[in-house]
Amino acid sequence: MKTRKLELNCPVCGSGSVFYSCTPNCCFNHVCADCGATFEPVTKARGGRLNGVVPPIPLPEAADPTAACARCDSTAVYLTDDNSLVCANCGILLELELTEVAPG
Repeated sequence: MKTRKLELNCPVCGSGSVFYSCTPNCCFNHVCADCGATFEPVTKARGGRLNGVVPPIPLPEAADPTAACARCDSTAVYLTDDNSLVCANCGILLELELTEVAPG
């Protein structure tokens, strides 16, 4: 199953101009380029699993939005054609929650 890069919208202004501003071994702080808000995405298992998940081509850049898998902690979390969130490492389907929201 093909996937595409994770896409996040700012929880404050709705902009899709969001970038990842930290490193996975620290936190998952994201910043909105339009309003300056910061937030952190967190995943949780939704139930279900997909086999044969293929990472997107090209792979995400370091500043592209990312989140850690709730099951295996991999950052290989991508979107499917039907906008489901899936971990390419373990195949689990995920739900996304935006936490630590701070207006800019």
